[in-house]
Amino acid sequence: MLKTFLFNFLLLSVIYTHAQTTYQQEIDAWHTKRIESLKKEDGWLNLVGLYWLQQGKNTFGSGSNVQIKFPKNSITENAGWFELKSTTVILHANKETAILVNGIRKTDPIIFTKDSEKPIQCSYKNLRWTIIKREDKIGIRLRDINSNLVKAFKEIPYYPADSNFKIKAYLQKPSQQKSSIFITNIIGQTNAQNSPGKLVFTLNNQQYSLDALQEDNELFIVFGDATSGNETYPAGRFMYANMPDKDGYTILDFNKAFNPPCAFTPYATCPLPPKQNILPIAITAGEKNVEHLKNK
Repeated sequence: MLKTFLFNFLLLSVIYTHAQTTYQQEIDAWHTKRIESLKKEDGWLNLVGLYWLQQGKNTFGSGSNVQIKFPKNSITENAGWFELKSTTVILHANKETAILVNGIRKTDPIIFTKDSEKPIQCSYKNLRWTIIKREDKIGIRLRDINSNLVKAFKEIPYYPADSNFKIKAYLQKPSQQKSSIFITNIIGQTNAQNSPGKLVFTLNNQQYSLDALQEDNELFIVFGDATSGNETYPAGRFMYANMPDKDGYTILDFNKAFNPPCAFTPYATCPLPPKQNILPIAITAGEKNVEHLKNK
């Protein structure tokens, strides 16, 4: 009897250890992909500027007498000017500055309209830029594909995988057909965004909930917790989850909670967690703050 008990106990221990090791490997692989995505040309590590345009003429270049100053020696001193007409942006490049628009040199091209389906990319040597719109603001997001930060960046610290933070959650749909929550971003803009409902889950015998957003065919959650500003990024973290099954359930895996772009660059406009998504407990899972970027 005792031998049988010990055998079963050891067997269960081996199975549990194997499962934990396999799960840790899954999380490690997920983090490897995270770093790869951050280092890509369209990742967040190569951003070197964000410039909001004013209506009319906005001169740009690397010189001191332009309105929009690109990094020193990255482009000609007076490269030209951006013309903002309502919500349309036209690029007027000086002849000596060989700027390409989607890989082609053009004369006074329109590089943004409110109806633009895909971002138009402008390029000059190592620089790449596109136009972004945030509510009533229109600006230039500038990248340097040879950014030193991309070369130097090694890792994002994260908690050891803990399957206790992989939790079944129920999507509680709103009583109305359409529901929205107010989201404020890091530059102070607030707008209502459609929400498919509230994710209700139990952790340590206590029930909690997080309002969800939807991105394509996934749920997107912006949340904070008691680790925010201590071990994790002060402005909260992000997380994705699959759309619920036919019974309304999905899995919240806090081990895949990740830092917003603003943890890596000052040139992003990240959403902040709404008050109802700031959990009163410590979620010791997922990504931690990036130490060498904390004070930048």
